[in-house]
Amino acid sequence: MVRVDQNPPATGESIADIIELPPTNLYSDEPPLETDFHRDQIDLLIRLLKHWWRERQDFYISGNLTVYYNTQQLKSRDFRGPDVFVVLGTEKKDRRSWAIWDEGGKYPNVVIELLSSSTARVDKGAKKTLYQDVWRLPEYYWFHPETLEFAGFHLVDGRYETITPVEDGRLPSEQLGLQLGIYDRQLRWFTAAGELIPLPEEVEHQRAEQERQRAEQERQRAEQERQRAEQEQQARERLEAYLRSQGVDPDQLPDVGP
Repeated sequence: MVRVDQNPPATGESIADIIELPPTNLYSDEPPLETDFHRDQIDLLIRLLKHWWRERQDFYISGNLTVYYNTQQLKSRDFRGPDVFVVLGTEKKDRRSWAIWDEGGKYPNVVIELLSSSTARVDKGAKKTLYQDVWRLPEYYWFHPETLEFAGFHLVDGRYETITPVEDGRLPSEQLGLQLGIYDRQLRWFTAAGELIPLPEEVEHQRAEQERQRAEQERQRAEQERQRAEQEQQARERLEAYLRSQGVDPDQLPDVGP
């Protein structure tokens, strides 16, 4: 490593001339997804968490996006693009890729890999080793969208240990304060209490239904108020008619105090 303070640049020579700075704003370099199952599953997990945490600005979630973790890997093309990954404590914004040196040295907190016949060996072997020994990834999950094989691991004293399932086989994520589980043959997010996190369109439908119910309740209240006022008016008119039949002018009745 070159120390600039010990080797000041010559006149007209910039620091970049002395130190080979890593490239920035790199494009992702991931292959196309294998099946519709894989693409739909990735999109589902990302869409759900983005909507569930829509008020938060301190996280980043993406999928099938390259994570550049070492400038040497750029030359050997030995980099990884997790199917789904979440980074906490970072800026919520769109990116072309995730380059560790552009992100203050931050690695993902959680990775989910979707297994297939062509990737399962790597996902369970080389990637798991990389995530454990190099990335020091706190939580790693894998899921097969077709066979529904599902497992999770968390880092304990530098080694991966299997995450113990809770009710219905869901796996709790300490990093996210959520759970992952299978629902309707898809991997879904659950709350820490085990409640299924709804789809954004389900949330909007529920909100619209609540608005419809509130409007209907208001309409019913207004109708009840109208009927009550109408009944009071009818009762008043009957009383006035009776008084007039008895020779009493209801408009001339004495004012009786409270």
